[in-house]
Amino acid sequence: MGDVKLLADERVDQLYSQDIQIIQSSQVFSFSLDAVLLANFAKAPASPKGKLVDLCAGNGAVGLFMAPRTRGKIAMVELQPRLADMAQRSVVLNDLADKVTVYNQDLAIITEQIPKDSIDVVTCNPPYFSDLPDSKKNPNNYLAIARHEIATTLNTVLATTSDLLKMNGKAYFVHRPDRLVELLALMTANRLAAKRLQFVYPKAGRDANIVLVEAIKDGKATGLKILPPIMTYDDHGDHGEYSPIIHKMLYGESTTNE
Repeated sequence: MGDVKLLADERVDQLYSQDIQIIQSSQVFSFSLDAVLLANFAKAPASPKGKLVDLCAGNGAVGLFMAPRTRGKIAMVELQPRLADMAQRSVVLNDLADKVTVYNQDLAIITEQIPKDSIDVVTCNPPYFSDLPDSKKNPNNYLAIARHEIATTLNTVLATTSDLLKMNGKAYFVHRPDRLVELLALMTANRLAAKRLQFVYPKAGRDANIVLVEAIKDGKATGLKILPPIMTYDDHGDHGEYSPIIHKMLYGESTTNE
């Protein structure tokens, strides 16, 4: 592992299933289960010539978690300098500097750096909430920008995704089910055809709180698959253990009840 400096509020966490370490900060940004779900759901390009771009990269969780699964190159795009710096140091920490590049800039102009129609796979865990005048925002500006469409919009994310992708390139998103109709409509408007959907539920009997979507650029509007649901927790009490599938994503080994 590479040698990096940590700031006072930072720690190093590990995704045991991938043997990846990541710099986190409770005061600035820590990845959530959504990032692990997206990285697990997305299919990384297999070819050494393959290229993957992760938009709204935060501290780099999705790109880092996918790095062991591709022989190609990965680019992370993150607007906030502090988060991009955390991602860059995590790249060094994991000895991935020859594979992963971090761009600290607005995704809306990333095609000035990365050519249009050149990317095989785009992943994105975008801000989930519209920036409405009456919406309650986190007083922590780092978290507010990560969660609300203050610095970008869903349409900008999808337009940029479409610009980056080659024809028949694939995009993978994680979002909230209450914005799925809007997401699908904007995908269609940006030449992205949904091909796989998977809903994630806190536990059996609850409403879904996460949706994962795979799209193909310039794909046909038919052939959508709805995959089996994922339960985050098992059924033992209100605060049950992680379900076997989630436990495996996080720790890499099966639990006894799988």
